[in-house]
Amino acid sequence: MNLESRPALAPHVYLRKDSLTGEPLLIFPEEMLTLNEEAHAIVSRCDGETAVAAIIESLLAEYEADPEELSASVFDELEELHSRRLLLPDGGKHLKSRLVQRVISNEVQSGGYRPYVLLAELTYRCPLHCPYCSNPVRYPHGELSTAEWGRVFGEAAELGVLHLALSGGEPLLRTDLARLVSEAAEAGLYPNLITSGVGLDERRASELREAGLESVQLSFQSDEPDLADTIAGARAHESKLRAARIIRGSGLALSMNVVLHRANISRLANIIGLAESLGAERLELANTQYYGWGFLNRASLLPSREQVTAAMRIALAEKQRLSGRMDIYYVLPDLYESRPKPCMQGWGRKYLTVNPAGEVLPCPTASGIPGLRFDNVREHPLEWIWNESESFRRFRGTEWMAAPCRDCPQREIDFGGCRCQAALLTGNAGNTDPVCTLSADRAIVDRILADIESAPPATWIKRANPVGGIAS
Repeated sequence: MNLESRPALAPHVYLRKDSLTGEPLLIFPEEMLTLNEEAHAIVSRCDGETAVAAIIESLLAEYEADPEELSASVFDELEELHSRRLLLPDGGKHLKSRLVQRVISNEVQSGGYRPYVLLAELTYRCPLHCPYCSNPVRYPHGELSTAEWGRVFGEAAELGVLHLALSGGEPLLRTDLARLVSEAAEAGLYPNLITSGVGLDERRASELREAGLESVQLSFQSDEPDLADTIAGARAHESKLRAARIIRGSGLALSMNVVLHRANISRLANIIGLAESLGAERLELANTQYYGWGFLNRASLLPSREQVTAAMRIALAEKQRLSGRMDIYYVLPDLYESRPKPCMQGWGRKYLTVNPAGEVLPCPTASGIPGLRFDNVREHPLEWIWNESESFRRFRGTEWMAAPCRDCPQREIDFGGCRCQAALLTGNAGNTDPVCTLSADRAIVDRILADIESAPPATWIKRANPVGGIAS
């Protein structure tokens, strides 16, 4: 970056104002960044036509500041954004956002909680049979219609949601997917698609891009074709490679995600190499969450401690090597931790999920908690469910906590850990996540780890296709 550079926001990066707070922010695939006044003043001038020298000159005319200090501040801000691939040094004419800018007058309610991300599970139908899937095979009520999803997207935007993740199952099985993307963009949401890539072709990708889709998170099971197809329970790896090329060719941002477990974690360096070769901008390496089929298959999925340690070293080294080219997010397996993660950054604080039948959940696996009822968008507005429903209020904040969480200085950091894991392993969702070494139930986790280390891997129990699924 120099005085002659004409910086512009990178593709799929938009400068917006938060509809509820009015704060300026940058929104980009799967993430967002709030800007302070100084950063906003700089970024708002990055139109791809104005040189850095002119940006500095205009700021000096508007603000009383030492010229040398202000110039240094401008260059620092521009270089930081450039290093994060949010800004191009000479980006040409800046693309206008397709997202509708809406000013929402609603006050933030429920003690200041507001959702930023909506996970829309459009269908549970899927061509794959992954042994760690947590989606049900059948669900009693039909999928939400196009019109119902459109209403949900509008209500989500009114609540303050910024990012929309369109997921499943396999969302490409929805023939109205482009219409849903268009509805989301019209509501002011930033649409991201999470897909296996099976069924994606050039025509469909172009259709989705024209509808307003910004980014695609493409799942892979491994880098090695036979192993990948074995894990997926379907011949899908070649389709995924083809989908990656189509996504890149269509101008969409490409992210990759790989669920790690005993069968593929030793290939982590190769997996990262695959993501690099495909031009992915973001790689999420998430160890298996042990719910649903993952819980049934934990004996064959949970890696050894040695595998986890080796993978962590590789992930950190590769993250440093690829800094500025590809973001790598490595999520440790919960059961090897000594303190719980702040699941979903706290129950009912920032995220919400709407499943195919319209039930609204604080996290995608919360339906597995016995005795907890989840309200439906077919019966209540999304705002009421977020603010008033028993399911969202049940574990929100810290008032519900018992010892040792109640008196723990970490309670506002980890929020007692995962409610689903507490329910699954201890039988009570109100207990401390048993991963925590302060939990009275930590011995349950220790027994699981000891059993895994001593027993040979078992055969996977594969998830079947739901009714209405397509053949693999």
